[in-house]
Amino acid sequence: MRFMMLVKHAEKNSGPPPKELMDAMAKLSEEAVKAGTMIASGGLAPTAASTRVRLSGGRVTAIDGPFTEAKEVVGGYAVFELKSKQEAIEGALQFMELHKKHWPGWEGETEIRQIFGPEEFPPKV
Repeated sequence: MRFMMLVKHAEKNSGPPPKELMDAMAKLSEEAVKAGTMIASGGLAPTAASTRVRLSGGRVTAIDGPFTEAKEVVGGYAVFELKSKQEAIEGALQFMELHKKHWPGWEGETEIRQIFGPEEFPPKV
């Protein structure tokens, strides 16, 4: 089963992550890659450097950031191949514990979403 982990937090005043956290996450990521469970991961640029492409009212528009209405943003992601949702939850708990330990005062969440492939959506006959 594939899962995407989305790390969400308030963008304002969060600043760059502490080096200790980055080092701990690098170690955790290296272990997951060696175990064959992590497929991809990365941090995302701030909304000030982002663009949204929106379809609304029959019109497609591109809007440059920052997005003032955003209360929280996706700051990073990881894609895993795991045996169960429970394994994904355990990994997210471990990841958030690293934030608690190495970035006191930081608040956010990791959202776990299962990724569906073509096998979950068979063609209609």
